[in-house]
Amino acid sequence: MLIRRKTRSGIENSSALSDMAFLLIIYFIVIAGFNVNQGFLMNLPKKDSVRAVPYGELLRFSINRDGSLSFLGNVLTYKEASAEIRSALAQRPNTAVVLDVDQNAPWQSVVAFVELAQENAVESFSFSMRKPEGASP
Repeated sequence: MLIRRKTRSGIENSSALSDMAFLLIIYFIVIAGFNVNQGFLMNLPKKDSVRAVPYGELLRFSINRDGSLSFLGNVLTYKEASAEIRSALAQRPNTAVVLDVDQNAPWQSVVAFVELAQENAVESFSFSMRKPEGASP
């Protein structure tokens, strides 16, 4: 008498495996922690709010074409600028920092200054691009 053995072949019904793969993908997406790049988090004023800042509470910094940082006509390092900001905030907590940027300044200089403002917990921050000389308003 001849005994037949059952041979196992590959998975014939692949729908079970595709369902399982789909469920695993959903499972890993749900449990994965999404790293959302939120950029620079700064408090923006409300649309209709008006806030007057006295001139004495403004710190005006400039980033020049070569990326150098200046304050009151003097070139500063970022460490010195940080000390100026901390000193002003200690005296007047409502101090606003204004950054005037040359349009040809390296973008990394601007980013470094914004990070500096964040590290020093500056609540009021503003920046503007300096118009090229001879440009019409």
